[in-house]
Amino acid sequence: MGGRLEPVVARARALVRDAIAADDRPLLVALSGGADSLALAAVTAFVARKSSRTARAVVIDHGLQPGSDRIAAHAAEQAERLGLASRVVAVDVAAADEGIESAARRVRYAALEADAAVDDALVLLAHTLDDQAETVLLGLGRGSGPRSIAGMPARDGRWVRPFLRLRRAETESICRAHELTWWDDPHNLDPRFRRVRIRQELLPLMDDVLGGGVAAALARTADLVRADTEMLDVLAERAHTDDAEALRAMPAALRLRVLRRLALGGGAAAGELSAEHLARVDELVTDWRGQQRVELPGHVSVVRSGNRLRCIRTPVAG
Repeated sequence: MGGRLEPVVARARALVRDAIAADDRPLLVALSGGADSLALAAVTAFVARKSSRTARAVVIDHGLQPGSDRIAAHAAEQAERLGLASRVVAVDVAAADEGIESAARRVRYAALEADAAVDDALVLLAHTLDDQAETVLLGLGRGSGPRSIAGMPARDGRWVRPFLRLRRAETESICRAHELTWWDDPHNLDPRFRRVRIRQELLPLMDDVLGGGVAAALARTADLVRADTEMLDVLAERAHTDDAEALRAMPAALRLRVLRRLALGGGAAAGELSAEHLARVDELVTDWRGQQRVELPGHVSVVRSGNRLRCIRTPVAG
């Protein structure tokens, strides 16, 4: 890339620089070959070089389309030209009952976690503001409470998302500035997937009705809700108890978070634990009528014994 520095490139570099400033671990870019992750690779390569940071890229080949191995190899080659040591990891996506999107996400994150654990690296993910807006709308559709519309955090342990303030179109501009060619995943155009219909139908309609700016507004909403949720989670950790009377005296917003911590600590499946499940556990505190147990995902049940709540393994019917 020569000549005048594009403003969007300078902004993206600043976002990556700020995102990794407080942590000196090696950097690992999760690369798909799409515009978002290629732009992240280009910016990260520059920032790493200027700050003498170790950085590399991993391309996850899901094997879901013909020629995916060639696409993955091309992405790795472009990352190498940018100065990032790269490798391709092939994974087996078995959808089972969870759907192809969920299965692909699960195996992708598992592969990245395993690779990052080798050198205790930070994993940089290329989610954009548009991804955040779509995530918020999916959460609203599930109706699972504030946690489901808090969106994706900019930092969660080793997972870092520097581009949550960039639009998808801006990542394409960054790729063009670096003369990178990206791949458009056909799944991103397939209306069978709910996220695609949100992207292609719902968000444009909302922009039309509300006068534009909806994606940015949804992302701001996620930031505000996440800040409140994180504060309540801190209070819930401090207030942790299994005493029903102490729980009953708490405000509902705090009590439900304490109950969630109790359920997760007992082995409930975090990704499947819903607001409806927690409402039923809450009834053991606020509307106790001798209920036998509340069964939760993960083969865990919450029972009340006297004035105490405890988690047990759900008995097997037979």
